[in-house]
Amino acid sequence: MPDNRSATPSTEEPDERGARGDGPAAVTIAYIAESAGVSVPTVSKVLNGRSGVSDDTRARVEELIHRYGYRKPPKSRSNLVELVFRELESMWAVEIIRGVERAARRNRVGVLVSEFGLQGTPARTIDDTVGRRPQCVLSVAQLSEDERDQLKAKGIPFVVFDPNEDLPDDVPFVGATNWRGGQAATRHLIELGHRRIAMISGPDHPFCLARLAGYSSALAEAGLPVEPDLVVKTLLTREDGHKAARDLLSRPDRPSAVFTANDMQALGVYQAARELGLSIPADLSVVGFDDVPAVSWVDPPLTTVHQPLAEMAVAATELALALGRGEDVPQVGLEIATTLTVRESTAPPKD
Repeated sequence: MPDNRSATPSTEEPDERGARGDGPAAVTIAYIAESAGVSVPTVSKVLNGRSGVSDDTRARVEELIHRYGYRKPPKSRSNLVELVFRELESMWAVEIIRGVERAARRNRVGVLVSEFGLQGTPARTIDDTVGRRPQCVLSVAQLSEDERDQLKAKGIPFVVFDPNEDLPDDVPFVGATNWRGGQAATRHLIELGHRRIAMISGPDHPFCLARLAGYSSALAEAGLPVEPDLVVKTLLTREDGHKAARDLLSRPDRPSAVFTANDMQALGVYQAARELGLSIPADLSVVGFDDVPAVSWVDPPLTTVHQPLAEMAVAATELALALGRGEDVPQVGLEIATTLTVRESTAPPKD
């Protein structure tokens, strides 16, 4: 049955001008529809690859599209920055969101927070993000090669925030000076007089390895050996920090200080010390990494490496928006300086 012409405008595709072929000066969807003897919505269905069009009609419309050289106008990007987390349980997510909001307000764009979920977890996907066509995407910790390729194909700029895996040189990222942070934390303990300093490290992510390397460097410059039995690699959780600390602190030659790869592990060390009857910092000094707000409230307040999450998020947002505007940026990889925040969880050893 032939399609009837309709005067009703299509809601699927605007009546935009296409590139000129051998048709009139302005080739529009309406002109294609009139030439093919079909409705505007029918042409829109053909352009978008939708069903509901007979094979003969589809072939006729496609021939006219090809003849006139019509091209769909590119969809404009929405006025949004999309901030993507793999999971939103982290205590420092609030600091990142605060920084992104600050930069977004300055640039008069909105912020959308998405949770992709870890592998095998049902959640939003990169297809949803591509469909929304945000101004740019900020991904916390990771963005797979396939996801990066999809964003590139749609011309959506992205920046990886605090990457937990090695990235190609051309992938924009914002991180922190993790090596210097690990070095500063360990130097602080050495300067207090500690000589048996343990480290509870994390998985082999670049930032964990850099913090461990900073720890090793500080020991080496002080002429102290890196003792393998004083380095424990585990997950970045309070529970795993607690388990590692129970083992370290139950030894006859236990360390007098522990440096952890993040604040959650440090809170696990606090729990283990209490269970073993050890006082912080009289019997054990503890240094964390991140400086999430909660660690200034624990007893005693935690000495930790301050990772400027809000400032990093501002820098990442500004970088992504600049890339979206097509601006030349001096560098696509930025590292923001960490600082050591000394509180009451560190003191000279008893002896």
